[in-house]
Amino acid sequence: MLRIHFNGDDLARVRMAARPDALWESILSFHRLRDRRGALVFGEWRSQARTRLRGETRLLSALVPQRGYFPDFLTPPEGCDGLDTGLEALRATPPARLHSEVALAAAHRSPLRSLPGRLVCLAEGRAESVARLVGALRAYYRAAIEPYWTHIQGRVEADRAVRGRALLDGGAGELLASLPPVLRWRAPVLEADYPVDRELHLDGRGLLLQPSFFCRGTPVVYRDTSLPPMLVYPVSHSTEQPAGDGGGASLGRLVGHTRSAVLQAIRGGCTTSELARRAGVSLASASQHAAVLREAGLVVTLRHGNAVLHSLTPLGAALLRGGATPEPELAMRGTDPSLRR
Repeated sequence: MLRIHFNGDDLARVRMAARPDALWESILSFHRLRDRRGALVFGEWRSQARTRLRGETRLLSALVPQRGYFPDFLTPPEGCDGLDTGLEALRATPPARLHSEVALAAAHRSPLRSLPGRLVCLAEGRAESVARLVGALRAYYRAAIEPYWTHIQGRVEADRAVRGRALLDGGAGELLASLPPVLRWRAPVLEADYPVDRELHLDGRGLLLQPSFFCRGTPVVYRDTSLPPMLVYPVSHSTEQPAGDGGGASLGRLVGHTRSAVLQAIRGGCTTSELARRAGVSLASASQHAAVLREAGLVVTLRHGNAVLHSLTPLGAALLRGGATPEPELAMRGTDPSLRR
């Protein structure tokens, strides 16, 4: 059982990540690459990603087992600012921390000298070994994550819309209560089933909520409680659009002033009833238009309680901007996870 303990200051400092975290998505996707579950959502992605990968997975396999702990330094907090920023933070990891976390990851293959040579060099903090790891992560991201980034962003943005609505409706407590069913808010404690017993006391530091496309099942936290508290949790997946390159012929159906008005009305997120009212169409028509926009990859729809909430994907937002680049502050800079901690 994982139990995250909040006080009043922590509730005031709960916040949502502004975007997907490139390194968390990379490491968690590496788990998805090696298991066979979730074929409907991840099956096509697995097939496509494997054809692009070369030798990037050898070093990652040694550090990220299919079950059990993987080093916290692989997913530094700076990763929320983009791949380059995250990799620079990883590159700057102190040698003592590299040694302790690699040794911990290799606990089932002790002593440390029995590890593959590339991990021994990494544990010793050798610059060339760290550079090799950074290169492997960058190459893996380009092959397995970057081609799907727009789809990943769309799912995370949809989740943010649901959480933002809960926050506006009822504050931080309602936000925590709105999290996926794998998490249970029993004030002042947030609980989740976990492979080990963990008690995380936030002690006024607050909590960053990081929705993740490739997280599956159980949420994940850092093992090192001195790091800024972060909870990585799975977004909801629709079976209507598996992870893949997407787009295509459905865009040809996107014509007419009414559908353009519907797309405008979805900006910022709305329910089907709100969409009908904003766009001046019937409820049935609003639902039909939303379905076409969803098929075209412009809208993501998630169920929230008894209602459904529509939000724009990055592609839908770009279409409304006429293809213009988003404001700089909004642009992207730059084993089973449930068994990790």
